[in-house]
Amino acid sequence: MQQTSDEVLIQRIAGGDRLAMQVLFARHHVRVYRFVLRLVRNESAAEDLISEVFLDVWRQAGRFEGRSAVSTWLLAIARFKALSALRGRKEAELDDETAQAIEDVSDTPEAAMQKKDTSVILRKCIETLTPEHREIIDLVYYHEKSVEEVAQIVGIPENTVKTRMFYARKKLAESLRAAGIERGWP
Repeated sequence: MQQTSDEVLIQRIAGGDRLAMQVLFARHHVRVYRFVLRLVRNESAAEDLISEVFLDVWRQAGRFEGRSAVSTWLLAIARFKALSALRGRKEAELDDETAQAIEDVSDTPEAAMQKKDTSVILRKCIETLTPEHREIIDLVYYHEKSVEEVAQIVGIPENTVKTRMFYARKKLAESLRAAGIERGWP
């Protein structure tokens, strides 16, 4: 089954094949989970959403039209679920007493120097991007999606994806430069 294409697995799932569903889940759940986790920033919520995503796949496999890759379809479902969950979540407000009780865990200069690991700094810089730009960077670089696939997942025109990529890279370069990391290319 490991050699079976995702499209064939979806056809089998549409026919009620539980083994095909297990293979598809095993093949994609980690990537989809990481994508959702970056959006919702809550492990428990991400796990719940992953269950919902694959439940939708089980129910809607017969509706898959093959206009995109199965992984793109999965990420689009996951994105919709995550954004819906975020819209429904209300952030708790902090009162002054609670805010003052929060410990200041900022780094000492020595600790800051020890954290000069490029990947850590890069992740922090990505976090400073707007959610729209962060989402584009995530899909293109971490999920290796093309501009066309990102446009399908996010539901925006390809030119908008390109524009967001341009500004996201520009902002990321500025943040990295401010963090003391220069680009390794001219």
